[in-house]
Amino acid sequence: MSDKQLLALYGLKWNPFLSDIPADVIWNPPQLGSFPFRLENLVMDGGFAMISGEPGLGKSKILHLMAQQLTKLQDVVVGVMERPQSTVNDFYREMSALFGVNLSPANRYGGFKALRERWHNHIRTTLFRPVLLIDEAQEMATSVLNEIKLLSSANFDSQAILTTVLCGDDRLPERFRSAPLASLGTRLRLRLPLEPLHKDHILEYMRHALEQAGGKHLMTESLMETLAEHCCGNLRMLNQMAAELLAAAAERQLPRIDEGLYLETFSRQPQTRKQARKG
Repeated sequence: MSDKQLLALYGLKWNPFLSDIPADVIWNPPQLGSFPFRLENLVMDGGFAMISGEPGLGKSKILHLMAQQLTKLQDVVVGVMERPQSTVNDFYREMSALFGVNLSPANRYGGFKALRERWHNHIRTTLFRPVLLIDEAQEMATSVLNEIKLLSSANFDSQAILTTVLCGDDRLPERFRSAPLASLGTRLRLRLPLEPLHKDHILEYMRHALEQAGGKHLMTESLMETLAEHCCGNLRMLNQMAAELLAAAAERQLPRIDEGLYLETFSRQPQTRKQARKG
């Protein structure tokens, strides 16, 4: 069954359990707290912020949410780095594209000066620092992280001319404890460490996702309780299970997803794999 047929069957605007949902309906997790407000203030002063946590807790969605909120602010320029594993030369090529500066990677000093001059002019005009968002930042080379530190520092490190948000798994904060990146670690002004979600928050997320997609009554309450208990507080695990149940329900043309389908879908999988190994 195609995605369009699945959505039409249940009257959904989109699949609530896939990652490509509209940015304006992304769920605000309670762990965010005052982070969005503090990040907006950081854009006025510049500096580094970090979002970290184990895989599947919604870090990238939070970064997506922050990007959407920051772009709504008048005169704020937001650049999203798409290749965090770049070398220093490739990093300057990407900065050239993001901030509209004609740079030559062969002339790194010229690129360094041109970017800083562009950011200084922007600050003088708007009073806002440009923003650089980096997902999967644990993959970044140490040389690139230190290049950003030097690039965004002015007046003997008394002024920051760039706001950088680093987002990555639990390896990221560990890296800032190493000697080559310890100096950058001390410059982290804002941190958001994510933990597995409580069952009540998982239920809140599911109700929000279903309601926004137009499928408020798609799942029974008992099924949502079961999913919340078995996903280990991990949103990715939850969405994978829920998406599999939705596909199974559509295949059977079921009007609603309940615990019976959950037991049938997930209890038969180990047996199926065992039979496959025997074959």
